[in-house]
Amino acid sequence: MSLSIIKPGLLDTLQDLGRIGYGSWGINPGGAMDRYAAQVANLLVGNCGEEAVMEIHFPGPQILFEQNTLIAITGANFSATVNDEQIPRWQPVVVRRNTVLQFSSLVEGARCYLSVHGGYCGEKWLNSYSTNLKAGVGGWHGQPLRKGDELPFKENTIYFAGLLKDESNFEALPWRVNTEKIYRWPHEIGFIPGREWEGLSPASQENFIQNNFLIHPSSDRMGYQLKGSPMVMDRPVELLSSAVSFGTVQLLPDGQLIVLMADHQTTGGYPRIAHVISAHLPKLAQLRPCDAIQFKRVDATAAETLLTAQQKELHILQRACMDHLNELVC
Repeated sequence: MSLSIIKPGLLDTLQDLGRIGYGSWGINPGGAMDRYAAQVANLLVGNCGEEAVMEIHFPGPQILFEQNTLIAITGANFSATVNDEQIPRWQPVVVRRNTVLQFSSLVEGARCYLSVHGGYCGEKWLNSYSTNLKAGVGGWHGQPLRKGDELPFKENTIYFAGLLKDESNFEALPWRVNTEKIYRWPHEIGFIPGREWEGLSPASQENFIQNNFLIHPSSDRMGYQLKGSPMVMDRPVELLSSAVSFGTVQLLPDGQLIVLMADHQTTGGYPRIAHVISAHLPKLAQLRPCDAIQFKRVDATAAETLLTAQQKELHILQRACMDHLNELVC
């Protein structure tokens, strides 16, 4: 079983939850920008949450399914269609052999995720399928997907043709995920103060909390550059390079900010004034250039509570999806 790329999109890569544990070697974790959406895509088709998915930006690719396949699309809304018929997001869908998936228009969000039952047969490097474009490893030969690429799937034992109605191009299975709580108030991003927060001038601290920041068009998977009123430290500070993470907010020499994203470097020498809470990283990952961000201070206990609730929901979802699939197949 496999799919083939008829026409590539802007930047389509295979990603999982990242290459964890190699920061001391200078190897960044990478992985999906919206890890919640990536996990849900896998769970909906009966995979474990750590399987590789296809991360898609707009304009998206045209994809030919060479076999009957169970898929799920999560994350951004790019108006996905199969043979020009609209298909739902956040819901498992059986697609017929020789049908074409494409993305016709950008409605909301920055990136979506395509999972297939069983997972993709990608290249694993340091225990991860995530594509590292700079090193040229992982994913599909360490590069974005190109025209003519054929991605094989891992073996599965479900006969999907039996779930399709006569002459239909696809069949949406009768369960879906409610993501309202995860992506509610998309421009409001929670943070906890960073190590150098107290070194900011009082006016800059107030500016950070009270004012909006715009995501600069040059932002990418490595970091979101923000534009707003310049901020300053109370006094000049020289720092040794130290560890940074997905969601670290750094103050640049020109007074502007950068939020480190999935492909961030392992260390940095700029003041770490804040850290985006983990539960809000999915919302952050779905913001686009020129979108506004309003930072909201959250205490560590509340941040842990939000993340714990999110992880608990994923565990419940995994069990529910497996039960539904087992019932359907049996």
